[in-house]
Amino acid sequence: QRGKVVVIDPRRSQTAELTNEMVFIRPGTDVLLLLAMINQLYQSQSLAVGACQALLDTDPATLAPHFAPYTPERVAPLTGVDAETIRRLVDEFCAADAPVLYGRMGVSVQEFGALCQYLIMLFNILTGRLDTPGGLMFSTPAANILPQTGRGNMGRYHSRVRQLPEFNGELPVSALAEDIVTPGEGQIKGMVLVAGNPVLSTPNGDQLDRAFADLELLVSVDFYLNESSRHADFILPPVSPLEREHFDIVFNLLAVRNNARYAPALFNKPPGARHDWQILLGLRDRLAPPRSFKERLGRTIEQRLGPSGLLALLLRRGPYGGGWRPFSGLTLAKLKAAPHGIDLGALQPQLPGALFHKDKQIHLSAAFFLADLPRVEARFFEAATPPELVLIGRRDVRSNNSWLHNSQRLVKGKNRCTALINPDDAQRLGVNDKQRVRVSSRVGSVELPAELSDEVMPGVVSIPHGWGHHGDGTAWRLAEANAGVSVNDLTDEHFIDVLSGNAALNGVPVSVKAVDG
Repeated sequence: QRGKVVVIDPRRSQTAELTNEMVFIRPGTDVLLLLAMINQLYQSQSLAVGACQALLDTDPATLAPHFAPYTPERVAPLTGVDAETIRRLVDEFCAADAPVLYGRMGVSVQEFGALCQYLIMLFNILTGRLDTPGGLMFSTPAANILPQTGRGNMGRYHSRVRQLPEFNGELPVSALAEDIVTPGEGQIKGMVLVAGNPVLSTPNGDQLDRAFADLELLVSVDFYLNESSRHADFILPPVSPLEREHFDIVFNLLAVRNNARYAPALFNKPPGARHDWQILLGLRDRLAPPRSFKERLGRTIEQRLGPSGLLALLLRRGPYGGGWRPFSGLTLAKLKAAPHGIDLGALQPQLPGALFHKDKQIHLSAAFFLADLPRVEARFFEAATPPELVLIGRRDVRSNNSWLHNSQRLVKGKNRCTALINPDDAQRLGVNDKQRVRVSSRVGSVELPAELSDEVMPGVVSIPHGWGHHGDGTAWRLAEANAGVSVNDLTDEHFIDVLSGNAALNGVPVSVKAVDG
């Protein structure tokens, strides 16, 4: 029997249609709601950390003063969620048998995304929902890469212009264009793109489009010509998805049940064709040739093993493998013999084994995350009147990323690239259903049809991600009616989550104006 599911979102999504309760929240104010929910935990004396208490490096009671200012009454006018509802949601959560607070993409890509994710995790810890059945649990993947990748890093180095922090070896893409066009030491003059289309997928895409044109060298590993790869000096096409094997490494880390499935290539690759990994290793060998016999030997073994050989080793050394004992445990041969995959069972408690700190404790890192609270105060309680309209994205099952638009079957039919506007806002703005509107932000403007719907709350405009194809007449260009506009011609590379440097794609201030005729 399914329990109660509550969705908190500025838009009534397909998920919300299937749940028990929908709560509208103003985009970008999730941090205030989460702070008030934790405030309610302390005020109602509802903390129940449970078994995790012994693993915490910080006494939860010492954190209470940080949340004291964020009462439900104080945040309600800003979030659009009334104080009574905030208290009720927390009380119902604490009274439920196996509750969990969950948030991913939507809370991550906003002005306080990193702090939001921290508060979600903290709320689950304070209510005893970490590593507990029905709560936030860790999977046990058959091919576990975490022992190789470790617990991650942040801020080891920074982007050259705005000094935005790296995360796990990656710099925020919002800094890419400026690091290309700004002269000086470390200026980016060459790039390799791998199966990506950042011109449509990153903030202020029009600026990045112009920056790519200034690169001295751009290499694209892709078999599609798109808005980004059209600037390439060299295009290195890999085999198609049907000509390569597949095993899910990354998403099994986020699974709700442990499983493993191997999919063989449907077709053999043509003579002379190369897989992505063969192209990338070939580029590496040319950019950094091996300097010793040991290095040459290692690279030869790497080439010979390929993905299948590495997967076989990961499976043998994984939690279900037999180590170096032949034929024991889960092997690649056994996985290949199970075309529908192998069920490895329900998630099990993993702490403290799943912790990568040497002391095997949960580091709450309050000094780092809660240091962002003064910015919360300045943004919401000291700033000028909030904008009347803010932008959020949305995705459709058939077109949730730009690369899916390479298939005409997925983009055909009615135009799904529309600006969702609440009818109350439309009446105030003088906008009619299906009328073309101009949506503008600090960085640009787009024109597209309006779609009036109470699916979005007042004050919100929603434009889908991944559209906006323009190809100068090249073969991959969609019909003009289906090309749509790029929402990232409106998102702002300077509108970021300062704590992480990540781009804020939701909550962007915009204006809307009806286009005559």
